[in-house]
Amino acid sequence: MSDRQGMNTNNTHSLLVGYALWLVGFLGAHRFYFGRPVSGTIYLFTLGLLGIGWIVDLFLMPRLEASADRRYVRGEIHYTVAWVLLGFLGWLGLHRFYLGKIGTGILYLLTVGLFGLGIIYDFWTLNEQISAANHERQDGRRYETV
Repeated sequence: MSDRQGMNTNNTHSLLVGYALWLVGFLGAHRFYFGRPVSGTIYLFTLGLLGIGWIVDLFLMPRLEASADRRYVRGEIHYTVAWVLLGFLGWLGLHRFYLGKIGTGILYLLTVGLFGLGIIYDFWTLNEQISAANHERQDGRRYETV
């Protein structure tokens, strides 16, 4: 039985959410979600490599999801929930509250996401932040995340 048939024990990212984000993928949304911030930024500034990369990604999506599932730690904090909070309410810092980062959550709340720069930082690093927090909760140690 393959991972796609239900044996994947580290299902951190949703393929369905990836395809939904692909609809605006010419802006790089699905690439950021799957932990590819460099190509996400390139897609943002080139409109999905002039649409060509965006179309190619339609077929690469299962591979992007599988790669994210291998790279990131599954746990109490769900990647999709955090990404929805960042994408729609990042300027309020709700994704930071969800991660348990109360101090920076309040800071984002008072500064409109640190004047937008903090939100950009989080688009680049949210998957790593979630993975570190999940790993920390699993083994009880503290990992440095901003």
